[in-house]
Amino acid sequence: MKTLLRPALSLFLALAVLTGIVYPLAVTGLGLALFPEQARGSLVTRGGATIGSSLIGQSFSDPRHFWSRPSATSPQSNNAQASGGSNLGPENPALLDAVKGRIDALHQADPDNHLPVPVDLVTASGSGLDPDITPAAAQYQVGRVARARGLAPERVAALVAEQTTGRQWGLLGEPRVNVLQLNLALDALR
Repeated sequence: MKTLLRPALSLFLALAVLTGIVYPLAVTGLGLALFPEQARGSLVTRGGATIGSSLIGQSFSDPRHFWSRPSATSPQSNNAQASGGSNLGPENPALLDAVKGRIDALHQADPDNHLPVPVDLVTASGSGLDPDITPAAAQYQVGRVARARGLAPERVAALVAEQTTGRQWGLLGEPRVNVLQLNLALDALR
């Protein structure tokens, strides 16, 4: 029995140290060396204070700002500790009621807007933390934001175009707009 127990215990300890300490430290060090901003959470700072991450969505409700995609996390929106979707199916009455309510809220906030409501403004993402919206969702909000700020809609639309990120390497993903970065650029306008 001792002849089996000692090698098994030695192997267990060696693998525990290797996979539990050495490997995580090596990967973390490599990540910090090669991708320092991303390894530290892609934090966004303003005036020396951290105000968010470009990878985690934030809720905006002020009509002077662009609004993010709804979040299904709890107990509050965009809770990074509770990432996950609502798990409501497309025919679930609760999802349909939530979508109708969000459409009504968008129409109340901008009654003159007769464009079709983009789906990403009324449905949560799978993680509930999506920091991006589609260019169509940003363009949908241009009129409301421009009126609330007293800016020309063309100027706000141009800012949306500037903040739109294309497909990665020209072929992966879809064009997108990071809402936090867009709102920071909007706040910087004078």
